[in-house]
Amino acid sequence: MALAELLLDGPHRHVTAEALHAEALKAGVKVSLATVYNTLNQFTEAGLLRQVVVDPSRTYFDTNVSDHHHFFFESEGTLQDIEGGTIRVEGLPPAPSGTALARVDVVVRVRKG
Repeated sequence: MALAELLLDGPHRHVTAEALHAEALKAGVKVSLATVYNTLNQFTEAGLLRQVVVDPSRTYFDTNVSDHHHFFFESEGTLQDIEGGTIRVEGLPPAPSGTALARVDVVVRVRKG
């Protein structure tokens, strides 16, 4: 319950498991990193969170589950939402037989110049 309160109370945000673990410990919640990962994955499976993979070693969990995309600020390692209707993806191949397209995720990587 404590992890849900930390994660879902307040505005939408993007967190890593490590960041949420540190936040929980700071708030006095005694929880292992493995439990944080398990909880985030269960919340994702239940549709309460959305997973955003920016590279094989970095996954964020997004509390905004609406249709949208992301800017990824490479130097800061942060995400910012892009409204769903502002990006149009064309020319997708047909889904393989027996499957249906579930979602298209766009991560636009940016650097401050």
